[in-house]
Amino acid sequence: MSLDTPAFIRATPPPTAAIPNGLSQELGKDLLTTFEDIAFGEKPTDEQRENANVDANSAMGAMLKYGSEGVKRFNALRVLEPRHAQAHENGDIHIHDLDFLTLTMTCCQINLRELFQNGFSTGHGVLRPPKSITSFASLACIAIQSNQNDQHGGQSIPNFDYDMADGVRLTYAALYEKYLNDARRLLEGARLKDGQPDNKQLADEDLEERAAAAARETAMRDTERATYQAMEAFLHNLNTMNSRAGAQTPFSSINYGTDTSPEGRMVIKNLLLATEAGLGRGETPIFPIQIFKVKAGVNLNPGDPNYDLFQLACRVSSQRLFPNFSFIDAPFNAQYYIPGRPETEVAYMGCRTRVMGNVHDPSREITHGRGNLSFTSLNLPRLAIDAAGNFEKFFATLDERIDLIIDQLLARFDIQGARRVRNFPFLMGQGVWMDSSLLEVDDAVAPVLKHGTLAMGFIGLAEALIALTGEHHGQNSNAQELGLRIVGHMRQRMDEAAERHQLNFSLIATPAEGLSGRFVKMDRARYGNIPGITDKQYYTNSFHIPVGFSLTGFAKISLEAPYHALTNGGHISYVELDGAASKNLEAFEALVRAMHTAGIGYGSINHPVDRDPQCGFIGVINDECPGCGRSEKDGPGFDRIRRITGYLVGTLDHFNDAKRAEERDRVRHTPPSTS
Repeated sequence: MSLDTPAFIRATPPPTAAIPNGLSQELGKDLLTTFEDIAFGEKPTDEQRENANVDANSAMGAMLKYGSEGVKRFNALRVLEPRHAQAHENGDIHIHDLDFLTLTMTCCQINLRELFQNGFSTGHGVLRPPKSITSFASLACIAIQSNQNDQHGGQSIPNFDYDMADGVRLTYAALYEKYLNDARRLLEGARLKDGQPDNKQLADEDLEERAAAAARETAMRDTERATYQAMEAFLHNLNTMNSRAGAQTPFSSINYGTDTSPEGRMVIKNLLLATEAGLGRGETPIFPIQIFKVKAGVNLNPGDPNYDLFQLACRVSSQRLFPNFSFIDAPFNAQYYIPGRPETEVAYMGCRTRVMGNVHDPSREITHGRGNLSFTSLNLPRLAIDAAGNFEKFFATLDERIDLIIDQLLARFDIQGARRVRNFPFLMGQGVWMDSSLLEVDDAVAPVLKHGTLAMGFIGLAEALIALTGEHHGQNSNAQELGLRIVGHMRQRMDEAAERHQLNFSLIATPAEGLSGRFVKMDRARYGNIPGITDKQYYTNSFHIPVGFSLTGFAKISLEAPYHALTNGGHISYVELDGAASKNLEAFEALVRAMHTAGIGYGSINHPVDRDPQCGFIGVINDECPGCGRSEKDGPGFDRIRRITGYLVGTLDHFNDAKRAEERDRVRHTPPSTS
């Protein structure tokens, strides 16, 4: 092995018997066959559509897939420990983003205020500190795009309203000064034309008051207009700019709702109004994922300073599916909250990731400059099927899998930590990651990565409970008790690992986009068609009640809420509504309030958002467009916006088969009574 070869690359391949046989079962075919499908297939395969944000038909999307599939095989054969590779190959676990194993980490929460203070560089020159809300919004997009190119996951702005408010202040100050001078000149000219008054001092004071009043009014009007245009441009940019060699738009999330300053309120209001208006032809913005932070005393109730903005958020979400809602008052979020310190407000990545606790440095349990390093998910239904109703066997095997995942996450951390600052020119080079500004360009990043999280995820709790008890947690209180015991045990094991290794091990409710179909396909091949378990195209996402099970929205919220407290690495709960949610805003707000009361950490309300690109109608479209009466076969297809794992896609065609099947099976939930 060359002296320059990284230590994690094995000098010689392990014995053949220890290597997974051929390409992983996730791909289902050898590498050349996969490449042939990409090059010559008439349409993308299910594997090519594992990421709904990548257009698998495009040249860059195809090139990304070539590289991804090739490097996955290399990592399985030459980088992963054989037992980790075998467990992934067999479908016992799933190592997420295996193609990026040796390259980077998942995601980061960006402190724009700190980044903007001195300006920053994207590699081709320094961008000066922004001086207006227009440039603040523009540079926010550039920061998200630049950081996206250094990581394989998404980018989150935890305090978007506070950060952008500085741009509003600068805009207003510049406009006020300009208009004040203009008004002074005009009024002074008018006074001189009319002759000198008897009391010059009083006249000067009156002139100054009148000039100031005129300047305030005009500056406020133009600042409001500039803020709306900046937020409109922000949305347009994030839905049209590209990252990762042009293969996809940046995965981006913004959290807001708690800045009660006039400038922060102006940002929130105009962002929501621009979202409501839609893109150039009324399209629903897919990015950024917007998350409205709900806090009693700030925005939840009448009399709260931002209550009007909470109501506006509900109105916009009922039309555009965004914003989602996070809840600072949930006990596991409230424990970090310090009034007046926005960095202590828990923020979420759009898909559900949550990074807050910090066992490595308990004095810095804040959102800024931190993110998830990597996560690996386990196949709960398989453990339950193998246990055949024997709880003792189930938990014993569960502990073995957890041990394996902890070991694999530690091995991956060693690989990530050996990377240098120079490998992350924006994330580390511009000081975005916590403490990275203290490192030199050739320093290893392991010391600062300890602020991030190592997460274990899981999928299919509902199917596991059916295998163990015959019913899932939406059907039976005993199953619910067992479900909480299982997830609670996994959380306990992660807490123990965090204490033992002084690293931020956490438990995440896996955002299973491609994985939901992968595990069930493998288990059906192994066990056959088991009713309620392997008899559909997907396993139920994390701890969710099965999407086809009928219950009220309030009941679903109540049943899923306790799992939020256990999944400190991230979680989300959905409620499905039918028809036009915007026609019943009272019920919509009642659902959000029910989430707050139940202790949900992060939630959203799903409903159909359809658009006819021919006539521009936006609403619910079944067989015919209510706007022009045409059917889908009479022109271009209808755009059908649906939520998937916390973010949106512009068309159902981008979903893989498992997620399309899940979307078809979703039942609608009755909202709680508003009487």
